[in-house]
Amino acid sequence: MSAAELQQVRSALARQVDGSLDGLISVTQRLVGVASPNPPSDTEEIAKVAEALLREIPGIEIEVIEPAPRVKSLIGRIRSGKPGRRLIFNGHLDTFPILESLPWTVPPLGGVLKNGKLYGRGVSDMKGGLACSILAAKLLAQNRDAWSGEIVLTLAGDEENMGSLGTGYMMDHIPHARGDANICGDVGSPKVVRFGEKGLMWVEVEATGSPAHGAHVHRGTNAIDRLRTALDRLKDLEDVPFQAPPVVTAAIAKAKAISEPLSGAGESETLQRVTVNIGTIEGGTSPNLVPTHCIARADIRLPVGITTDVLVAKLDEWLAPLEGVTWRAIRRFEPSFTPPGDEIVQRTAKVAAEVLGEAPAVNMRVGGSDSRWYRPAGVPTVVLGLTPFNMGGADEYVLVDELLAVAKIHTLTAFDFLTAGQ
Repeated sequence: MSAAELQQVRSALARQVDGSLDGLISVTQRLVGVASPNPPSDTEEIAKVAEALLREIPGIEIEVIEPAPRVKSLIGRIRSGKPGRRLIFNGHLDTFPILESLPWTVPPLGGVLKNGKLYGRGVSDMKGGLACSILAAKLLAQNRDAWSGEIVLTLAGDEENMGSLGTGYMMDHIPHARGDANICGDVGSPKVVRFGEKGLMWVEVEATGSPAHGAHVHRGTNAIDRLRTALDRLKDLEDVPFQAPPVVTAAIAKAKAISEPLSGAGESETLQRVTVNIGTIEGGTSPNLVPTHCIARADIRLPVGITTDVLVAKLDEWLAPLEGVTWRAIRRFEPSFTPPGDEIVQRTAKVAAEVLGEAPAVNMRVGGSDSRWYRPAGVPTVVLGLTPFNMGGADEYVLVDELLAVAKIHTLTAFDFLTAGQ
């Protein structure tokens, strides 16, 4: 096609997205209407709904992946019939627990539409984002004569459990789950193009002591006191020095004015330091007994520029001398980023500016996503999704206007990427 013809198709795609709002809302409601809480990482029923939605896309090839019972993921492949690049739309089917005991004012699975807001568990994280990517793929499939290469949707289970049975499994076992670029519609904001994310290390720290009555502390050893000392050292990880790549530091600083009002004051500083959140502590049986055992679990997040190996070495050094104290890493993921100047980042930012009428921020991401699997595999990746409201709490919702914006950004970015050089 000529450049003028491609532009005509592109303009038509934008109009098609605008005319698809009712369908976009309906698809989101269908996804929200089926519970898929993690735990227990059971995506059997939601996968059936997602598969039915994918089958509405003309010419799509669908695979169902089930590496463990009832942990299902889907791959949808749309070929243009012409050689070219492969674009991935990645997203996850599982959600936070529903928590019906919270003070919901709407049914958690009702997909209630009210005052420009769409409610339901997982609507922001990330069933609304899935609906946007599915619509983008459907419209692009209807216009496949205009672009080259292929589009692959990887709709994963197990993301809330770090994705080893979902995206991680597909990346390891399905060659076409990888591609030349990846757009992930995970939770965020259409005003922020996320090019990277912090790493994580979850740890358990355990302490043992010897028993005694609480009045005879000289005859026992308090395990909680030992744990308190160990946890103080754990918090010292926040002061470990490191050097971040200048390109990342510069991007965070530039994004601050746009990103922080959306994601909270202090985001910029949090993106650039190690954080230690001690999430649980268990131990002891009675106030008048010296505890003999206790355990704490913590979530450590790492900025780009430091690795989990560095933190492991520090904890080994600091905790080994403490009598009665042991520790272990439960999960480890390194920080990752796609250079902010990469093609997929820049194309997404350009389209977002076009759709929103203002330049988006280009920034790192505090939380994790399944993009943690793509970037280390050499697949340039951006995350652009919906702003979360009450995510994980009662009355989780998204803005309908943002659904339309994200769907259009996904559609036009993919079109631009797959027509580049034609």
